[in-house]
Amino acid sequence: MIYRFAHTLMRLVGLTFFRHRVIHPELLPESGGALLVANHASYLDPSIVGASFRNPIYYLARKSLFKGFLGWLLPRIQVFPVDLGKGDLGSMKRILRLLKEGNRVLIFPEGTRSPDGALQPAEAGIGFLIAKGEVPVVPLRLFGAHECWPRSAKWPRPGRITVVAGPAVDFSTIPEGLAGRERYQACADEVMRSLAAIQVEG
Repeated sequence: MIYRFAHTLMRLVGLTFFRHRVIHPELLPESGGALLVANHASYLDPSIVGASFRNPIYYLARKSLFKGFLGWLLPRIQVFPVDLGKGDLGSMKRILRLLKEGNRVLIFPEGTRSPDGALQPAEAGIGFLIAKGEVPVVPLRLFGAHECWPRSAKWPRPGRITVVAGPAVDFSTIPEGLAGRERYQACADEVMRSLAAIQVEG
């Protein structure tokens, strides 16, 4: 119930203040396990991506946020703590379990918000999830989110945020001989190439 309330509220806020729109909504997986990968340029990114879907998705947030009121609220809106940058194997196993149970999980391959809105290199951790998850990896690129609320600003400003969905990432071009961290990084790099190929229309 709390998730549905937050989801409806964000859809209203997105439409009212950010003229939120989704291009190619038919590519958004509304059922079945899927790893959702998006660029990260704004505080608004998780909420905007979630509002793009009709059905609930899962989110990640850094462990330090789970204190006080947020520590109570975040788990109730399907956000769970993670620290992929430090080899958080427990969180990775939880993500894989959620994927295998048929859930959609949102990941930001860059790991942190871009300072200027441009795409950044991906961390190898996303490649591990791709290799082990065995689910479609769906790229979502956000346009306008950085302009509405960059990491350098205390408060958002009105604008237009567009979410463009792309087809599931094709990893067949990655050499079969690659293994371990090299393969994980190659998968992560392929995700960023797929995101870079997505352009806003209209």
